[in-house]
Amino acid sequence: MAQIKFQQLTSASPTFWMLVLAHVVIVAAGLSAALYMETNGHHVTGMTNQIVWGTPHVFAVFLIVSASGALNVASVSSVFSRLAYKPFARLSGILAISLLAGGLAVLVLDLGRPDRLLVAMTTYNFRSIFAWNIYLYTGFMAIVLAYLFSMMDRRVSKMTAVNKTLGWTAFSWRLILTTGTGSIFGFLVARDAVYGGVMAPLFIASSLVYGLAFTVLVLLMMSIETHETLCTREMISKFRGLLIIFSLTVLFLTAILHVSKIYAAPTRAVEAFILRDGGVYPLLFWGGQVFLGNILPLLMLGYMPRAHSKRNTLGLASILFLVGGLAQMYVVILGTQAFPLNIFPGYEVSSTFGDGAFNPYSPSLPEILLGLSGISIAMLIATAAFRLLPFLPHGVPVDAHGVAQEPEEEVAEAGAAA
Repeated sequence: MAQIKFQQLTSASPTFWMLVLAHVVIVAAGLSAALYMETNGHHVTGMTNQIVWGTPHVFAVFLIVSASGALNVASVSSVFSRLAYKPFARLSGILAISLLAGGLAVLVLDLGRPDRLLVAMTTYNFRSIFAWNIYLYTGFMAIVLAYLFSMMDRRVSKMTAVNKTLGWTAFSWRLILTTGTGSIFGFLVARDAVYGGVMAPLFIASSLVYGLAFTVLVLLMMSIETHETLCTREMISKFRGLLIIFSLTVLFLTAILHVSKIYAAPTRAVEAFILRDGGVYPLLFWGGQVFLGNILPLLMLGYMPRAHSKRNTLGLASILFLVGGLAQMYVVILGTQAFPLNIFPGYEVSSTFGDGAFNPYSPSLPEILLGLSGISIAMLIATAAFRLLPFLPHGVPVDAHGVAQEPEEEVAEAGAAA
């Protein structure tokens, strides 16, 4: 294989700088929202004593899960020796770090008392899976940084054994991290809607969809700014095939989760709430997660047109996958809290405190701003990295009309290519 050349983002269009400015404004608004909630208390949000994880947690978990999946492109190239993905390994690694940093920033600012973060990092309750995740997140960051160093340093990059070892370590840690994140919900024995072992593989499959969707969108954006086609027709076919496979896997595991809950008599009530009677939650599940987030982009990718419009279709499908991911996290995190806790199985519980009652929740503006700021933080970190270091591969040049100068031969379509 010919030597791969990498480049920095040396120039950018006015539209690009407008996007950067928009991200800066959103981050400033998010920090202001965090300060507002910290100063006044969480009673100014939509959260209550029953709904303790709000919209910021939706964005935080979504970004953390996406970070794990974003590293998949690098894993495919090094662990599974798919050389077609190797030019995107560096971008995959830095995007994974950026998304994780954005998610953790939201998490820290939303939990309250961020000044006590040092206490949380030095005092552990190892019976809590949250304590495990502190190690998983920091370990993931350190391993991916070492992985990037091994790819970018000329001397270390020639050490095949070192690169392979770091590749396998990053791949394994990524699976463990997503398993831990999914198990946060799967281990909640009192939350009937999510309690169970299927949450871990469901989060792993979801991470592959979200991470690859973010990678595709960044590649398409960088193609515009570098005036080169980083996503050739061959790679579009490969990404298309992977997104189809990952999305179908998410739908399959989601179906298993809900069918198993419907089958068991004790969990039929919560399933009726999530799938039919829960107001906004069935709407987000069927309309957001299932249709907009999976069925519609699958139809778009399945009947994807040829030639230049393939890139636009792939980009739009990736956006829909991410919208569906946010809807999925909203249902998983907030829908399960809205349903009453099953404290005494087989008995009805009621009290003046609200036990046994359905818990209403409406996200407030500060929560939404804080959540959106996590995405902007991730994008700003990635942008700074692209400007400072050669993370972007050289692609196929485009002509004055923005059309790639690729060979005319048709490439193999998705399934076999992926």
